[in-house]
Amino acid sequence: MTYLLRFVLFAAGCAVIWLGLNVSLGGIKTLGWQGAVGFIAITDVEIFNVQDNHMRFIAGVWTALGFLLILGSIALDQMRGVLVACIIMIFFGGLSRFSGQELSVLLGQDIAPSLAAELILFPILGFWIYQATVKQPVKSDQI
Repeated sequence: MTYLLRFVLFAAGCAVIWLGLNVSLGGIKTLGWQGAVGFIAITDVEIFNVQDNHMRFIAGVWTALGFLLILGSIALDQMRGVLVACIIMIFFGGLSRFSGQELSVLLGQDIAPSLAAELILFPILGFWIYQATVKQPVKSDQI
């Protein structure tokens, strides 16, 4: 069972890295790995460059989180706390989507799958990680 968990962690880590690199290397405009490019018009280059730089930083953090998931697939027991913390961060990231002005966007085909993963699948993964790595108490007749 832990082989499947390790595979899921590795696959999730690869997906997170791919998504992170799309923005960390492409900025707000992205590299287009998730769809159309050219969706933004720059009206103030200086302000755009500052915000673009902030987005690259955030995407770099997201990319690093993907590497932590992959590392967790290798060293599951040692990385349990880090993995659970990563899952909690992803969950809060999903919740932050609700701060947007347009709720209908969350229910659209472009966001709903990601939102479901962040609010449902990743918490299930976190529980799975916890269950797979929790230490069973030693019974007195085993001593």
